[in-house]
Amino acid sequence: MRHIRLLAAAGTAVTALALSACGADGTGTKDEGASRSVSPTATAAPTPDKAAGGTNAGTHATRTHTSGGTSGSTAGGSRTGGSGTTTGSSGTSGSSGSSPVLCNGANTHVTARPMSRPLNHMLLTVTNTGRRTCELTYYPIVRFDEMQWAPQADKDTQPQAVTTLKPGESGYASVRLSAGDGSGEGGTTARRLTLMFQGMTPNSDGGATATPALPAKGFYYDSSLTVTYWQQSLGDIADW
Repeated sequence: MRHIRLLAAAGTAVTALALSACGADGTGTKDEGASRSVSPTATAAPTPDKAAGGTNAGTHATRTHTSGGTSGSTAGGSRTGGSGTTTGSSGTSGSSGSSPVLCNGANTHVTARPMSRPLNHMLLTVTNTGRRTCELTYYPIVRFDEMQWAPQADKDTQPQAVTTLKPGESGYASVRLSAGDGSGEGGTTARRLTLMFQGMTPNSDGGATATPALPAKGFYYDSSLTVTYWQQSLGDIADW
């Protein structure tokens, strides 16, 4: 009986050893499994690369945004420049439209009237009928009928500035028809008057002529025929 118990105990010990051996193998298996589990972790290591890729993508997005901002700013500048150019252009146009033109028979109304004082004088009045300011340059060139000579101008009457007429304004010149003491020669009576205007240089063509009506009895004139320069005010030649 005692022998049987010893055998049983021995069998139990053998079984325990066998189980211990199995336990050791299981641990090895677990270690091997752990070793395999490291491999996927190593395989997943490129994750930082993906993160770096994300950073690059973020940087690219930022650059794209910056480029868009710059483009917007440039477009804005272009629009502003365009507006400035339009405004400058309008200013140039306005300035050109306001530039004076020459006064002549096309944009004025001319009258020729005898003056009560001084005697033997004729008053020329030129009124601007145009829409722009005009200039009366130098002095009138007077031609009665078919006369072949031009009267001289009295240089003492030359004004400091060109006579300038706004629309509706008038300029004046006086004409001495004959000598009061009878010293003039070749006296005759004129029935028709042609008035010529000068350009920007003396004796140059100033444009259309004027033919103002004369009194029914005409104007008597002789070789002393003389004119004044154009004046802004009638008072400047009232006593000439």
